[in-house]
Amino acid sequence: MTQSVVVQVGQCGNQVGCRFWDLALREHAHVNKKGLYDEALSSFFRNVDSRKSDGSACGVGGRIQHLKARAVLVDMEEGVVNEILQGALSEVFDSAQLLTDVSGSGNNWAVGHMTYGSAYREQIVDKLRKAAEDCDCLQCFFLIHSMGGGTGSGLGTRVLSLLEDEFPEVCRIVTSVYPTAEDDVITSPYNSVLAMRELTEHANCVLPVENQSLLDIVSKIKHMSHGKPGPTIKRDSTIISGQGGLSEAEKPFDAMNNIVANLLLNITSSARFEGSLNMDLNEIAMNLVPFPRLHYLVPSLTPLYTLADVSVHTRRLDQMFSDAFSKDHQLIRADPKHSLYLACALMVRGNVQVSDLRRNIERLRTSLPFVSWNQEGWKTGLCSVPPVGHSHSLLALANNTCVKHRFMELRERFTKLYRKKAHLHHYLHVEGMEQSCFSEAITSLSSLIEEYHHLDATKGRFMQDSPRLSIAR
Repeated sequence: MTQSVVVQVGQCGNQVGCRFWDLALREHAHVNKKGLYDEALSSFFRNVDSRKSDGSACGVGGRIQHLKARAVLVDMEEGVVNEILQGALSEVFDSAQLLTDVSGSGNNWAVGHMTYGSAYREQIVDKLRKAAEDCDCLQCFFLIHSMGGGTGSGLGTRVLSLLEDEFPEVCRIVTSVYPTAEDDVITSPYNSVLAMRELTEHANCVLPVENQSLLDIVSKIKHMSHGKPGPTIKRDSTIISGQGGLSEAEKPFDAMNNIVANLLLNITSSARFEGSLNMDLNEIAMNLVPFPRLHYLVPSLTPLYTLADVSVHTRRLDQMFSDAFSKDHQLIRADPKHSLYLACALMVRGNVQVSDLRRNIERLRTSLPFVSWNQEGWKTGLCSVPPVGHSHSLLALANNTCVKHRFMELRERFTKLYRKKAHLHHYLHVEGMEQSCFSEAITSLSSLIEEYHHLDATKGRFMQDSPRLSIAR
């Protein structure tokens, strides 16, 4: 069994990570009734014997002693990490996994990337190496961060480049939370575009998640919870209370963070549990990314409310597959059906047969425009363990040219600021930051958009198969 390490950077990254570990523990507790440290737990948790002074880990098969998350928590403010350490998950982390400062990055990419990235480089590398050394077979780093602030966008992307330098053979999957157009951080377009260049250069896969999409999903959930017909949600459910019954107080963004945490639960399900068609995490990049720079995968989830304390009518299996390709279930505002698919992965959980999977792919493929040279570009995974409280669920990851529209909006917001050189001095006074960084970042984004444009231009064209080589006699 392989292991993965989760790297949480900035306020958003640590809040989403906190929700992930909470939900993952509850999911394992639901499945693991015997209290044994099995291979499923070992993929994301160490089993530490607290009686031993060196804190060495216990092997698979023994009793659960003291679970520690395979994680590194980084933030240049202490607030969120301190809350985690004082909360119900405090025992899951120890000080060796944490790195904090007190002043924050001031919503400035340059401060996070240049200043803190240089000052804390060695400490970050040491913590990453320690986390890697605790793994028997390290397969993947999951990086969680936001794009709009300073620490998440700046230091988060600096950590990403360090991961590539130190562990070039280990897959790097990044979950990036993009700000809304009305974000209260005025410089978020600068931070996002500067971070985009780093993501394009150093990540193997990026799962873009938009705050606006999360807000829309949560508003639908709350609408259903106010006595409307259809699915109902208990008042203290984890989807509307971030602590999942651990605390009465609901914190800002907790409901949104739960949605992202469920994305991570589903994408890691094959790494944690058995299944008839297990999908290796490395296979995501290998099968879904035909061009190295075009590695932005549109995620969609169904059902959206995969929590035990949410009472949702079970969706028919065929309807679940249809939902996965509807705009309402996507974590980014886009319409893949009117753009071009380069590849698509379907990660199914629960008692679903391979025949059901194939039947639904055949049913849907006529309405999904795939690039002419990859008409069979489907990757499928079947995990036998469903989400808690549900019979089945589906995560779709689509490499689709529709993401260019979000990138074009981001470029437009960047240009409005940059044309007037607004707030530029806040960045240029940071040591190591030059105005060329801005021009290079926007050039990189424009080049990425142009690559998607070129692919979109081939839509509707069908290339004939090349004649096969014949063996000379």
